[in-house]
Amino acid sequence: MNKARKAVAAAVLAVVAVLGGCSSTGGAPRNEASGGTAGGVDTPRYVVAMVTHGAPGDTYWDLVRKGAEDAAKKDNIELRYSSDPQAPNQANFVRSAVDAGVDGIAVTMPNAEAIGPAARDAVDRGIPVVGLNAGMTAYQDYGMTGFFGQDETVAGRAAGERLKEEGKKKVLCVIHEQGNSSQEARCAGVREGLGGGSNAVELLYVNGQDLTSVQSTISSKLSQDRSFDTVFALQAPVAMRAVESVNQSGTQAQVATFDTNAELVGAIADGRVAWAVDQQPYLQGYLAVDSLWIAKRNGGTLGGGRPVYTGPSFVDATNVDKVEEAAKAGMR
Repeated sequence: MNKARKAVAAAVLAVVAVLGGCSSTGGAPRNEASGGTAGGVDTPRYVVAMVTHGAPGDTYWDLVRKGAEDAAKKDNIELRYSSDPQAPNQANFVRSAVDAGVDGIAVTMPNAEAIGPAARDAVDRGIPVVGLNAGMTAYQDYGMTGFFGQDETVAGRAAGERLKEEGKKKVLCVIHEQGNSSQEARCAGVREGLGGGSNAVELLYVNGQDLTSVQSTISSKLSQDRSFDTVFALQAPVAMRAVESVNQSGTQAQVATFDTNAELVGAIADGRVAWAVDQQPYLQGYLAVDSLWIAKRNGGTLGGGRPVYTGPSFVDATNVDKVEEAAKAGMR
């Protein structure tokens, strides 16, 4: 990350410190335990739609949503969250939000060509739109005013460089959503950082919505080729199945992954998973919603239209205890 982007990220974190499938709820806001969602701000009640490509049961997106909900509560926002791993359905959710006249939209774009035009339509109608998590290289093409996430190629390269330092030679990179450009970029980055030629990183495509099949597919691959010294997952649930696959196949491969959840953090703590690349999903959700409140409040932007990096960072044995505390609170 260059110095300018580091400065932007630091400034955004300072602002946060000062300011204090289909959707499982059908797009309606969740009720808070206290019986209300209004925050302490002096702005009117706004409505913000968040549309992601999260698949049912993927706990990563629970963290994104938790961050979005916390920002919405603080900012007196009604949050309408919806998700679907299929890009056409995502685009339809965005169009529905536009038709409903929401005050802002936050959207992920794993397939920018399919989802971007719907986001552009919102922008053309005067609705502030920001991106998060996926679509960093394309969000500006559709008029979106900000993006919160990590550069997947940069993150993958950092992971590959770490593997190289550890002396790893051959990596199985498991893609659980075929056609997701972010996942392809992660594995490409791992290959670049590791070096060692075109055969050093091999891609394995699995269906992330069928974890039983994921485990058997990885086990079969490891049994056929015992030269892999690392299985690299791109999400926590797949990483946990990779742990079982390594045990089942009887190989000595280590498991590393992108992204975390409470179970994954526990696996790092007890040594079943070596480390994880963390992009802080809670922060992605929080900043996306908070930026839309700022846009409505005074027309401001976070990051000046440039990407605001929330990662990458590494979670390993040196810092897992602290991260585990945040994970238990649903914030990491």
